[in-house]
Amino acid sequence: MRRRAEFSEAVRGGGRTGRALLTGHLLLRPGQDEPARVGFVVSRAVGTAVVRNRVRRRLRHLARGYLGSLPGGSLLVVRANPRAATARQADLAADLDLVISTLLRRQGGTLGR
Repeated sequence: MRRRAEFSEAVRGGGRTGRALLTGHLLLRPGQDEPARVGFVVSRAVGTAVVRNRVRRRLRHLARGYLGSLPGGSLLVVRANPRAATARQADLAADLDLVISTLLRRQGGTLGR
């Protein structure tokens, strides 16, 4: 996801859940023929530009594994909390898994991973 309108739509219209390292917003849009899309928000509170980009790359790598299991047309926004900068990859993976599974369960989707 790259457009501001899509980020706003997902954050305002979707469900939200959070963990210590991440917060997720998921908007299910049934009837859309396009694939699921993921966007990342890593604010300056996380760290310098180098740290923020590293966190974004790590999250993108993890989220790639969930694209096939998200319902078509859905929008997922993953917001990194400041503690994500120093977190281990396994901890980021565990939090992302919990966030996505909680969002899907709350909104009636399934996790076919």
